[in-house]
Amino acid sequence: MPDDSEQGRGAGTGGRPDYKVYKSRPRLLDRLRSTTDVSSLRDRVRRTGGKQKLPSKSKGGGRPWWRWVLYGAGAWFLISLLAFSISSQIQKSKLADSAKDELGATIPLMAVDPQTILVIGTDAREAGTLDGSETSKKCIEAGANGEAPPAGCSGFRADTLMLVRAGGGKFNKLSIPRDSFAEIPGQSPQKINGAYAFGGAALQIQTVEGFMGTEIDHVVIVDFEGFEEFIDSIGGVEVDLPSKVCSEISGGEAAGGFSLELDAGEHTLSGEEALVLARTRTNLCNPAENDIDRALRQQLILSGIKSRLTSPLRLPYNFIKGPWIGWTAPKAIVSDLGALTMPQLVFAAVIGGDSGTEILVPEGTNPDGSLIVTDAERQQALDKLLND
Repeated sequence: MPDDSEQGRGAGTGGRPDYKVYKSRPRLLDRLRSTTDVSSLRDRVRRTGGKQKLPSKSKGGGRPWWRWVLYGAGAWFLISLLAFSISSQIQKSKLADSAKDELGATIPLMAVDPQTILVIGTDAREAGTLDGSETSKKCIEAGANGEAPPAGCSGFRADTLMLVRAGGGKFNKLSIPRDSFAEIPGQSPQKINGAYAFGGAALQIQTVEGFMGTEIDHVVIVDFEGFEEFIDSIGGVEVDLPSKVCSEISGGEAAGGFSLELDAGEHTLSGEEALVLARTRTNLCNPAENDIDRALRQQLILSGIKSRLTSPLRLPYNFIKGPWIGWTAPKAIVSDLGALTMPQLVFAAVIGGDSGTEILVPEGTNPDGSLIVTDAERQQALDKLLND
C-alpha cells in the first residue's frame, strides 16, 4: 500500500503530478494600461528613508476626475442634440404637403451648397395673444402649418416675408415689404402678402418665386408663440435701435393688449418684447416710418438671435441651457427643415457672418396703398442675395 508521500502522484518519472502547468499571458487591456515600475519605486523609498509615499490610485477606478467631467459634458451635449433633432422632426411633420411640393431642394446639403429659404410670419394668432381674435383652433392650426384656408375659415395674411440665402459660407438676408404689389397666380394683382390668405404657404411660395425670379428651396413659417419661448430660453435678444419706438398692439395695455416704448440704442428684449417690436407697423413716436423700417427691425432681431447663439461669451450659458434651447428652437418655426437640414442651417449661420440688412426699396405707391418695386430693383437685390 503506497504511503502518503506517493498519494496523488502519477506514474511518471520523478514523481511529477499528473496535471499540466500553463503559462499565462496578460490580457490585451492589461497590456494597454500603463504599468508601474515597482522596483524603481522601492529604490526611491529607500533613498528617501521611507518618507516617500507610493502613489495611490485615484477614485473612480484609477481614472482622473477630469475624464468624468468630459464624459458628463459629452452626454449633456448629446442630450441637447437629441432634443433638437426630435423637435425639428416634429415641426417638419406639421408643414402642409402642398407647401413641400412647391420647394426646389431635393438633396439637403446646405453645408456646402447655398440654398434659398423663404421665411414667412403670419398673422395667425390664438385669442389672448398679440392681435388675437376668437378664431377656431382648426383655422389657427391651418394657418400656422401653411395650409390653404379650410371651409369656414378666413385666410391669414403673411405678416413678414424674408429671403435667406444660407450655406457654402453664405448667410444673406433680403426683406420683401409685405405691401409690395405683385402678381398672385389665380388672383388679381395685389399686395404680395395676400397670397397666403388664398392658398397658404404653397401659393405664397409661387408668388414670391414669380415676383423675385428665383426658386425657393425651403420654407420657414414662424410660430409666434414658439418664438417667444425660444427668445426667453436664450436669455433674451439684444438689438440696437436706430430710433425711438413706441408701439401699442391690440389697443395697448389699457385695452388688454401690449405696449412697448424703447429709446434709440441697445436693449435686451424678452420674448414678448421682441415679438411686439417685430409686429410693430406704426411707430407712434415716428409716424413717418413705414414697412421698410419695420423690416429693418425684424432683421435686427434675427441678427440679435444669431449673435446670442454664436457669441463666445454666451457659450457657458448656452451649454448649460442646451437641452431647453435645443427643444424650443425648432418649436419657433414650422418648416421642411428636419433633423438633417436644420443643424446645417445653424452651421451656415455661424460661419456665414452677417451680411447686414437688405430690403427691397419701392419707388412709389399705388392708389390702394401697395408699394411699387421695379424689376431693376428686384434684380439688383436678387443678384446681391445670391452672389454677395
